[in-house]
Amino acid sequence: MLSLSAAFDTVDHPTLLQRLRTSYGLNGVVIKWLISYLTGRTQFVRKSSTTSPPPPVIRGVPQGLILGPILFLLYVADLLQLIKRHQLVLHGYVDDNQIYGFCRPCDVDVLSDKMSACSDEALSWIRANRLQANPSKTEVLWCSSGHRQHQIGSVRIGTADVLPVSSVRNPGMYIDSDVATHITATVRSCFSALQQLRSVRQCLPQQTLVMSDKMTPISHFCNLCKRK
Repeated sequence: MLSLSAAFDTVDHPTLLQRLRTSYGLNGVVIKWLISYLTGRTQFVRKSSTTSPPPPVIRGVPQGLILGPILFLLYVADLLQLIKRHQLVLHGYVDDNQIYGFCRPCDVDVLSDKMSACSDEALSWIRANRLQANPSKTEVLWCSSGHRQHQIGSVRIGTADVLPVSSVRNPGMYIDSDVATHITATVRSCFSALQQLRSVRQCLPQQTLVMSDKMTPISHFCNLCKRK
């Protein structure tokens, strides 16, 4: 689980524009439009009635808009090819990246060395492209049967030896060797929702109680009942 610090805010504008030209063939009006989109922005801090001077934003892509994540993905697309060269797989969701591979039990050490070599090159690429890895959020997970866990030691990631964890949290899902963590978290979330429904069940018709919470949040029903 390779985490980046403030990934959107550290994208280098000249590097991004050059990559769009050379890797994706964007030129002319399109590049001029993107330059206009990225440059000329300012930022400031306000506390009460005091406002700091507005310095220009010289790096980063705007967040909260569709184009921001797209530009970031184009910026880091070369990382995918780098990891493929190590015969590993990259699964990326915007700035959350997972590098994974698989092996026979007798080849655990080979896979560990491969992961370390891949992470060395990936971290060098990240630094060269003015991004910053977040070591505190970089985790290693081994998925194996319980009686083989003794075979697995730490994995060198950069200069740190990272010990495997029992579970990791991906966007929207917990992952471990037997998905028990995700099942437990899902049951806990469902139980919380059922408790909320139980507190307002006398105020709602049966059709509403069985309706999917995708249509109307349960908290909205609770607020309606409180007002009644």
